[in-house]
Amino acid sequence: MAQAAEKIELFDVNSDDELARHEARLREAERIIEALLFACAEPLDEAEMARRIEEGVDLERVLERLRAHYTGRGVNLTRVGKKWFFRTAADLNWILAREQVEEKKLSRAALETLAIIAYHQPTTRAEIEEIRGVAISKGTLDVLLDTGWIRLRGRRKAPGRPITYGTTDAFLMHFGLEQIGDLPGLDELKGAGLFDGRLPKGFGVPQPSDDAALREDEEPLEDDAPELLEMEFPDEPEALEPPELGDDEEH
Repeated sequence: MAQAAEKIELFDVNSDDELARHEARLREAERIIEALLFACAEPLDEAEMARRIEEGVDLERVLERLRAHYTGRGVNLTRVGKKWFFRTAADLNWILAREQVEEKKLSRAALETLAIIAYHQPTTRAEIEEIRGVAISKGTLDVLLDTGWIRLRGRRKAPGRPITYGTTDAFLMHFGLEQIGDLPGLDELKGAGLFDGRLPKGFGVPQPSDDAALREDEEPLEDDAPELLEMEFPDEPEALEPPELGDDEEH
């Protein structure tokens, strides 16, 4: 007697249930991340968010879903490096402005120094001076440190162990960059008219990197980090007042 044919399922009867469970996990993760972002006063790191959601949920997908949800709304989800935060939509800033704040422009010396640090980090004071072709005053670095746009990274493994400088997340946030690699390259700078005439043969713009990890030629700062900048300028007379912006401009 012939045996009855075995029943074959053409479709996984559990596939719809599995998809529904997966979607539910994503939605719950979105709610958690959304709550965390609204509650935090500072940008929230991806590592911290990953600790708060169910293991196995794709955090990158959750963040992209949230970002898409807030596109075109009054607040937008914004990324800077590995950190995320909500920011008022750019076209609505005027509604929230209660008073006009006069912003002071950085001097040419400070802008050039900031650009050199951004593209060449980690870099030392001597390397900045070599690129600019002029000595840099402590006042210029003080201004950039006060803005929070640059930081002391470490010390170069070289004679004198000079301090190395790099940019911060505040630098990215102020200039609307998600990552340091979004800085304009040579073609973009040419298109903006920032380079006139013919450039030297082999001239190029370095690929910037703000990796927080120390390089092979760097070593950690000591505990006396707040005093390190003073030590970089040992020949400055103590009786002089702090220099104003632009005091290291060429005359």
